[in-house]
Amino acid sequence: MPELLPQRQNPDSLMLTGFWYRALPADQVHRTSLYKATLLDIPLVIGRDRLGQPFALRDSCPHRGMPLHCGRFDGENLECGYHGWQFDVHDGQCELIPSLTADQNLKVDRIYAGSYACEEQDGFIWVFIPDPAPPGAGFAPRTEAPDAAPQLEKFSENYKLAYLQAEMPVSTDHGIIGLMDPAHGPFVHQAWWWRSRHSIHEKQKNFEPIPNGFRMSAHTPSSNSAPYKLLRLYADADSITTTIDFVLPNLRTETIRAGRYWFSSLTTVTPISRNHCRIDVVAAWNLFRWVPFVPSLMKFVFAKFVEQDRRTMELQAEGLKHNPHLMLIDDADRPAKWYFQLKAAHLEAKRTGAQMKHPMQGPVTLKWRS
Repeated sequence: MPELLPQRQNPDSLMLTGFWYRALPADQVHRTSLYKATLLDIPLVIGRDRLGQPFALRDSCPHRGMPLHCGRFDGENLECGYHGWQFDVHDGQCELIPSLTADQNLKVDRIYAGSYACEEQDGFIWVFIPDPAPPGAGFAPRTEAPDAAPQLEKFSENYKLAYLQAEMPVSTDHGIIGLMDPAHGPFVHQAWWWRSRHSIHEKQKNFEPIPNGFRMSAHTPSSNSAPYKLLRLYADADSITTTIDFVLPNLRTETIRAGRYWFSSLTTVTPISRNHCRIDVVAAWNLFRWVPFVPSLMKFVFAKFVEQDRRTMELQAEGLKHNPHLMLIDDADRPAKWYFQLKAAHLEAKRTGAQMKHPMQGPVTLKWRS
């Protein structure tokens, strides 16, 4: 029987380690230059070596804490601007301490600046943030990522790619549950070419558990959306299907298929600090690929959506200053509940070493109006 009474639930804003996170757009990171970034309250210095390979180090010299982005970078080693200590940018190993004399036998190669696994994927520099080391452990060789950075799924060799970003003054929890919220569309994303509150109608979608997340099973897109009507005419396809996945810690993928045409997006809510996050959207498609203005139009549409979400979160942050509880109801807020349950199950599995218990026991059908 559906739950009719609302539940109060307050996000803990705990940021999850042991995952890949988007740090910076790849086209903003140039060779032999240094860039600042922050992930999970960790200050990072990011750059490319002279061969173009990206790297990420903790933006703090292990000697006296000087920010490393203030130093000198020759394409291989990064030199601290305070005392000239030099570090290999890929593994963080200390290469030189200029103040040492010939008879001083400090083992320089045992000293490390904090180094992080780093990959370039689909227009972004990704950084793997491992679980924190025990207190007092100091800097050591980096923890390697157990798998590759997430990748946007593509369905043909030829496609267009674009990305967007928006900063939001809320915790990653609020950003994520706002991202998966199915009921805000007619109120936040109003436009003559999309939909309005007058088009609200009842919807029913099927969901199923997937590893570390859940899936809105393949379904026919909303009939009150003008772009989908245009797509149906353009693709001349018997059917159009949309599939949406959410996977911890912050990945939302959406795939639209219409015959030989497709659209795919990977959206992340990147945790900057406990009360600050960023939406990063990367999309790929082979729709209207030969029409010159389509990439610009697609980016305009996405920018409009992202800006509407950003402005909503900005306004929500005013109310969140008073630390209210969340009131989550069935069925429209069930995905938000699953997110909190998945997060709790993941943390419990890490604490105990046991296998993670998925909060969904099987397929579920949800209904709401939007």
